[in-house]
Amino acid sequence: MFTAYLIVTALTAAANLAAAIGDFARPGWLLDGMTKCGVPHSWLFPLALLKAAGAIGLLLGFAVPLLGLAAATGLVLYFVGATATVVRAGLSANVPYPAAYLALAVGSLVLRLASK
Repeated sequence: MFTAYLIVTALTAAANLAAAIGDFARPGWLLDGMTKCGVPHSWLFPLALLKAAGAIGLLLGFAVPLLGLAAATGLVLYFVGATATVVRAGLSANVPYPAAYLALAVGSLVLRLASK
């Protein structure tokens, strides 16, 4: 179980770091998506920081389990909100994107709890 936790959590951290780096770059397609969802562009930097902090927290959680638990919980909440925002905007075709990150975060959280 612990090996699964390590693998899923490393993948979750990598995916969120990549997403945060993409957010910091502010590509046009991302800004367009935010506009369609009704999210102000000024929120992009703080949201990217949350993803990066969650990813770093997951990695530090290998050494400090409570920190990893907190980071995984935070990412689950973040992506529940992101998924809800996409659904509220009526962009059902885009739901798989935040839902995939949500699934990774839930996997990290569940496996962290199971590997104690």
